[in-house]
Amino acid sequence: MSELFITGFELMLLGMGIVFVFLSLLVMMLRGMSAFALRVGGSAVPVSTLPPTAQSETPAPVAVISAAIARYRADRRT
Repeated sequence: MSELFITGFELMLLGMGIVFVFLSLLVMMLRGMSAFALRVGGSAVPVSTLPPTAQSETPAPVAVISAAIARYRADRRT
């Protein structure tokens, strides 16, 4: 019976070792790809230098929605 436990323990260590090696290689590959992308593509553009986006909402729907929310809240209180 103890031989079966030893075999199971060896298999468990082998599996954990394979997973650890795979994940370590994955992390190293991702770091390498990130460094390569920064070197080739340059640095990322800071958010503050991006042009402002156009507003997709017009004032009328926003006012209607705000009025509906206010009325709902008022009706709920009474």
